[in-house]
Amino acid sequence: MKDTSKQYDAVVEICRSLFSNKMRDYGSAWRILRLPSLTDQIFIKAQRIRGLQENEVRKVDEDEIPEFIGIINYAIMALIQLEKGIAAQPDLSLKEAISFYDKHISETKSLMENKNHDYGEAWREMRISSLTDLILQKLLRVKQIENNKGKTLVSEGLDANYQDMINYAIFALILLEEEEA
Repeated sequence: MKDTSKQYDAVVEICRSLFSNKMRDYGSAWRILRLPSLTDQIFIKAQRIRGLQENEVRKVDEDEIPEFIGIINYAIMALIQLEKGIAAQPDLSLKEAISFYDKHISETKSLMENKNHDYGEAWREMRISSLTDLILQKLLRVKQIENNKGKTLVSEGLDANYQDMINYAIFALILLEEEEA
């Protein structure tokens, strides 16, 4: 579990750095995005990963890594939007956005640690393609919850689904790194 925590933090640092740099370039323009728009962005990235995993021929020389990073960062944005609501104009400074980013990644890591304790790090035996499928399943669930105007009868809410997507994407990035080593 100690290795998992270090590996998790290393992946988060890469994602956080990209988020920070994009905030410097674009500001918090993403704050105007409604949740379904963020969900659709994550869906596009997950579909692209699945296509890369299934297609023999690639017409663009890219791999899955930037797409998994995108899933993580868009899901963090969605968690921030859930907490703060949608803004009419960009309204977060870099410092504020990073503070929200750190808060939500900390909560998501805590969830991962609790689940890892209970499941015994079962994800380490999973295929990256299965993690991709789980992300897609979570996205379809989120879309249904969004279509139901956020109401669920017995299921976890949007935040838990976004957190699971983040954790699955981080697991995939850890496994990809281990494959390269």
